[in-house]
Amino acid sequence: MFNPNSISANAKSFFSEIGDMTLFAGRFFREVFKPPFEFKELIRQCYNMGNRSLLLVGVTGFILGLVFTLQSRPTLMQFGAQSWMPDMVSISIVREIGPVIIALICAGRIGSGIGAELGSMRVTEQIDAMEVSGTNPFKYLVVTRIVATTLMLPLLVIMGDAVSLLGSAIIENMKGDVSYVLYFNKVFGALSFSDIIPATVKTYFFGFAIGLVGCYKGYNCANGTVGVGEASNSAVVYTSMLLFVIDFIAVFITDIFFDV
Repeated sequence: MFNPNSISANAKSFFSEIGDMTLFAGRFFREVFKPPFEFKELIRQCYNMGNRSLLLVGVTGFILGLVFTLQSRPTLMQFGAQSWMPDMVSISIVREIGPVIIALICAGRIGSGIGAELGSMRVTEQIDAMEVSGTNPFKYLVVTRIVATTLMLPLLVIMGDAVSLLGSAIIENMKGDVSYVLYFNKVFGALSFSDIIPATVKTYFFGFAIGLVGCYKGYNCANGTVGVGEASNSAVVYTSMLLFVIDFIAVFITDIFFDV
C-alpha cells in the first residue's frame, strides 16, 4: 500500500545522510593538509589497495577486451568495417567502459573492505581507544585511506585499459589476422588528448568517492556486528550510485570543453 509518510521519512533520511557525508568530506579536506602526516600508513594503504587489486583488475580488463571485441566484430563485418575495430575498441574502453567497469570492481573490493574494517574497529571500540590515547583516528584511519584510493585508482584504470586492449588485440590477431604492431599503431592513431585527459581526471574523483563513502560508512558504524555488514553493503551500493553520477557530470563537462 502506498504510504506517503514512509516515502517522506526515507527521503529525509537520504538527504540527511548526504549532508552528513558532505560534512565528513569537509573534515577530510581540513585534516589532509594539517601535520602530522601519516606517510607510513599511507604507503601501506596504497599497497593494500593497489598491489593487491592488480590481479582482479587485470583479469577483469583482459576479459572485457576479449568479450567486447568478440561481440562487436560480427556487427562490423556486416558493414565491411572490420578495419575500424581498433579505433572503436580503444576509444570506447579508454573513454568510458574501462574507467567505469574497473571503478565498480574496485568499489566492490576496496569500498566494502574499508567499510568492514573501520566498522569492526568502531564496534570493538578500537577507534575510541585511539582517541583516548591521544591519537587522531580520523587522520590515521580515514585520511590515509581516502588519499590512497584517490592515488591508486587512476593507476589501476590505466593498467586495466592496457590489458583490455591487449585482449582485444589477441582476438583481432586470431580472427582477423591483424598483427599486433598494426593493431596498436591504429589504436594510438585513434586516441587523442581529448580522450585520455578527461578519462584520467575523472578516475581521481572515482577513487575519492570510493574512499570517502567506504570510510564514512565504516567510521560511523553502529548496531554491533550487524552494523558492520550493513556498513560494508551500503558502502558498495552508495559508491556505485555515486560513480554513475560523477561519470555523467564528467561526460557532460567533457562535451562542453572538448570536441568529442
